Amino acid sequence: MTHDHDLVLRPTPRQTEAALTPPPGRTGGDLVVEALAGLGASTVFGLPGQHALGLFDALRRCDLLRYVGLRTEQNAGFAADAYGRVSGEVAPLFVSTGPGALMTLPALQEAAAASAPVLVVSSQVPVAGLGGGRHGYLHELPNQSAVFRDVVKSVHTVRAQSQIPSAIAAAWESALSVPHGPVYVEIPQDVLLAPAALPVLSAADAFPHELAPPPELTAVAADLLARAERPAIIAGGGVVRADAAGKLRALAEKVSAPVVCTYGGKGAFPWEHPLSLRSWVEDRHVTEFLEDADVLLVIGSGLGELSSNYHSFTPRGRIVQIEADTGKLESNHPALGIHADARLALQALLETVEERADEKAPERVAQVLAAVRERIDGQELALEQQVLASVRAALPPRAPSFWDMTILSYWAWAAWPGPLHSAQGAGGLGYAYPAALGAAAADPTTPVLAVSGDGGALYSIAELATAKQESLNVTWLIVDDGGYGILREYMTDTFGATEGTELTRPDFVALAESFGVPAVRTSPEALRDDLATALAAPGPRVVVLPAVLRMFAPS
Repeated sequence: MTHDHDLVLRPTPRQTEAALTPPPGRTGGDLVVEALAGLGASTVFGLPGQHALGLFDALRRCDLLRYVGLRTEQNAGFAADAYGRVSGEVAPLFVSTGPGALMTLPALQEAAAASAPVLVVSSQVPVAGLGGGRHGYLHELPNQSAVFRDVVKSVHTVRAQSQIPSAIAAAWESALSVPHGPVYVEIPQDVLLAPAALPVLSAADAFPHELAPPPELTAVAADLLARAERPAIIAGGGVVRADAAGKLRALAEKVSAPVVCTYGGKGAFPWEHPLSLRSWVEDRHVTEFLEDADVLLVIGSGLGELSSNYHSFTPRGRIVQIEADTGKLESNHPALGIHADARLALQALLETVEERADEKAPERVAQVLAAVRERIDGQELALEQQVLASVRAALPPRAPSFWDMTILSYWAWAAWPGPLHSAQGAGGLGYAYPAALGAAAADPTTPVLAVSGDGGALYSIAELATAKQESLNVTWLIVDDGGYGILREYMTDTFGATEGTELTRPDFVALAESFGVPAVRTSPEALRDDLATALAAPGPRVVVLPAVLRMFAPS
């Protein structure tokens, strides 16, 4: 009897000849590049450093990988994050030892929160300096990999060239297994630079693990939904990442359950659908509606701070939580926890749940949305709504948008009628523009919008050089309000005064033009046309809107 594990793939004569006579001039860096290309990578982000030069020298010799270099490692990480989000593919990120590697941490924290598959390859000091050996190397850290362990999904340390193909394959598999996330590989400088005797390997096995739900649990969940009197659904980012919006809609319609999308779950459910509660998760009317549900299905969300109206949410009914990240299961509320990929779990529910009709559900949704609209309309926020509407009207339907932590973004979280990408997972400044560059690298056929305040823009201003150098189709809207606008508002409301929120800024139009990037200063009245013109033009553009916007008051 022959078992699958007894089968051995025998090399062909051509493979044997190629293995015995590998191409000359290869190094450990080539093994990394060959492994990534063999697994299907097409674009690498990063920034060179002394210890990592073996990686970049290998990139020079590789025709299969495109390199996009940014001006800081943090921004390179944000670009890789966005590339992974919009493409669903692993985004390799090459950085150097010590300060270079550490500069990626804010971006990797965001990638982890957003489940973006980023594969960091960092150099290390020579092998002799690892594990308490020789000290005094440039950029040396006592234990560099330990810094990353609480941020990324998995850490892989290489000490010999023979370990490189397996380490890259294992990291790739980890990054793409549900839940997706960033992973970290470190390789000593001398391993990267040493001549490589290994042959060129064919594509390695790196198959992401599926995460199917236990059928017994989905059977219970289906029974609860079918027998519920007032079911409701909270759709989080897990639905979007699993490409399960169609299945969510089918389930909601089958059981007549109203749906609210978290900020990370925007786009998981049609905005204008009769069962759509949209994304007003910080509104008391919506919170009370969800609290009143006798069965609440939470899909792809941990019900964290923003998704639970700052932990004021106190549900009275039964919660069913479907979540791919075990750490988020029942972390904030007791539930029937189902550890599963959102797409597979929704498919299982669709196949087992009995249809439930409720003609009054759309009417109840309409009443809640009318109460939300009345509350917002009573706060004299016409300018803010006009600006957001102008941005939406200017953006082509398929064009992705990336938003920094700024007042207009907070409006978009709740009121933008469709998918968007933001840094709300970790909440770091400077995300929008480098992320938009990463998205443009993933799909150069579609314009990309980035939205920042003037404070966040200064984190990323150097990337105008990257946009120009790479001819990336990104339009950057900078809302210039003279400082950290949202922090100004928070401090004024809390303390009656501000400190550290007011900023001296450059002339953003002149600065962009100094990089060779066309720019225009606009007004709320001209914003729609100016933004549409910029988005329709090839290459990078900057639109500056001087305006002081206000947040809607909390409910």
